[in-house]
Parts: sequence; structure tokens; C-alpha cells
Amino acid sequence: MSSLSLAVRDSSTMLRRNLLHARRYPSLTLNLLLTPVMLLLLFVYIFGDAMSGGAGRSAYIAYIVPGILLMTIGSTVVGTAVSVSTDMNEGIIARFRTMAIHRSSVLFGHVAGSVLQAIMSVVLVGAVGVAMGFRSTDATVLEWLAAFGLLALVALAFTWIAVGMGLGSPNAEAASNNAMPLILLPLISSAFVPLNSMPGWFQPIAEYQPFTPAIETLRGLLLGTEIGNNGWIALAWCLGLTVLGYRWSKAQFNRDPK
Repeated sequence: MSSLSLAVRDSSTMLRRNLLHARRYPSLTLNLLLTPVMLLLLFVYIFGDAMSGGAGRSAYIAYIVPGILLMTIGSTVVGTAVSVSTDMNEGIIARFRTMAIHRSSVLFGHVAGSVLQAIMSVVLVGAVGVAMGFRSTDATVLEWLAAFGLLALVALAFTWIAVGMGLGSPNAEAASNNAMPLILLPLISSAFVPLNSMPGWFQPIAEYQPFTPAIETLRGLLLGTEIGNNGWIALAWCLGLTVLGYRWSKAQFNRDPK
């Protein structure tokens, strides 16, 4: 078999392993998924009228759902950091190093499994949003496909970052703590309120981070709002974080164990 065929075969095996783990131990995924759902319920039904500026809950749910979908990805990949750290500390990755398998397949299996879980989580949270009244009647099929592609790219980028965090953490608890910025960053983005409503000193913090351009791009695709340069900025963030996360993860994985 060629090197590519071996890599695909071994990566598929590792993907199947990680999906089986997720199915047998769903509590971590469910707990992480609960955060965006609870925030969606809280901000729409409790704060919706106040946050909408008089436009009503229906207008605010249209505004908030794209941000919650991106937050869902950030929450889901925290589980990836924990899973990778657990594998490292339980010795299974050390065992994989001694086996005749493609070395990168261990990482690719984690990444592929996490991206699939993130997309499924986004679909579930999106279904909750639709049940609460979210509608995107003006989006074309092409815009829906672009929105789905953007979500997949964001999931891929942050999954690689989470894998690096998991490999560099001494235990699962530390991995969970290290990955918390992936949940906290959307809270200080444009997910809940527009940038121009924030204090002037805080606006750069919310603007110059990966979640805000991705959220604004997703809003533009689903709701027809102005995208401007946010699409290109979001794409640049995704590609940059993917390359950074991949190189960081690969370097740590190939490092000789202590």
C-alpha cells in the first residue's frame, strides 16, 4: 500500500475509535453542549426584550443565533483537548508510537472526530434556535453552503488548537482549563451586542479576535446584513489558526517522551 493509502486507512481507524469513545461516554459532550443552549434560552427569554433595544425577542434571536453557533464550536472542542490529554496521560499514545501505523493518524483521527461532533452540535443548537423562532428566509442555497463551510473551517481551526492544548497539558483538568478561552472569547465578541454599543476602550478587544469576523460573516450569509471585509478576515483567521495548530500539535506529538 502507498503511504497515502496507509495514512487514510489508519486515520479512519482512529476516527472510528474516537467516535466510539464519544458514543460510550456522551456526558462530556452533553455538558459542553448545554452551555450554548442555556445561554440561548437565557438571553432570548430573560434578556431578549431589554437587549433588543425595543425591537422585540424575534429580532434579537435572529441577531444572537449566529454567535451562539460559533460559541457551540468553541465549547465542543474543549472536549477534544480533554480527550487528547487523557490519551497522553493514560499511555495509549505512547503505545500507538510503537505500533506499525501512520504517526499522524492519531492526531487526524482526533481532529476528524471533533469536527464531526462540532458540526452535529451546531445542528442541534441550530434546531433549538429554530424551535425558538429563528428564521433565515432570505438566504440562498449558495449562502447556506457558504455558512456551512465557514462553520466547518472554524471547527477545523479551533480543533487543531485544542489538540495542541491537550498535548501540552499535564492532565485532563489542566487541558480543560487551558481551553476555556475558546468558550470565553465569544462572550467578549459581537455575539450578544454590536461593537458600537461597547465602551470605546473595549471595542478593539472585541473586534480584533477570531470570533467577531466569523460571527459577522455568518450573520451576513444567513440574515443578509453587511459583511464587508469580515469574510476575508474570518478566512484568514481560520487558515492561520489551522496551520498554527497543526504545526504546534505535530511538534509536540513528535517530541520524545520524557
